[in-house]
Amino acid sequence: MAKTINLTYGADSAVFTYKPIDRSIIYGKRKRIALDAEGNECAKASLLADGSLLIRSGMTAQGYFTPDNKWVPQSDLEALNLDGTTPELHPSTIGENVSAEKISASEALSMRFTTTYSLDVEQLPDGLKKELDSGAIFKFPFNPRADYRMETGILISNENGYFAVIGQLVQYELSSLTSVVSVSEEVADDSSDDLDFEMF
Repeated sequence: MAKTINLTYGADSAVFTYKPIDRSIIYGKRKRIALDAEGNECAKASLLADGSLLIRSGMTAQGYFTPDNKWVPQSDLEALNLDGTTPELHPSTIGENVSAEKISASEALSMRFTTTYSLDVEQLPDGLKKELDSGAIFKFPFNPRADYRMETGILISNENGYFAVIGQLVQYELSSLTSVVSVSEEVADDSSDDLDFEMF
């Protein structure tokens, strides 16, 4: 069964299937392959700083070694906040109805986007379709799998179809002037314009 993004806006409900868009689909890609002296493809690996262990691709996804060389499987790891509390685990939104809200273009541009999806319509009411086709932008919560950080999706459309761009809201820290430093201007001596050739 295809994975879907299910959105509700007022009394309307929309359902989209989605697939990622990346640069390789648009521009194509090239891959450089390292070969040994006999023409066999080399496997990438990393050597620990002390030279004690060779780590191949995928090994660090299984678990970690503690400083005292104890192996800890990935499944035993727990997420903690900086203050030691356990963060909230957000469920997946895939296939679940989530609320969408209309936002301005400036709010959409305050996002840092990481993924873009091309959407195929399974269900799109006329009212919501008219809004999207007229340039309206919608925001909705998005989580492809249970995670400790909920992402934000932006629903947009153009002449090529419907798209969802996924990312995080960028939080800006604004600075303001708290004090004004007075600067006194010194009156320059008329003789200061004369060149002192001993300086050269």
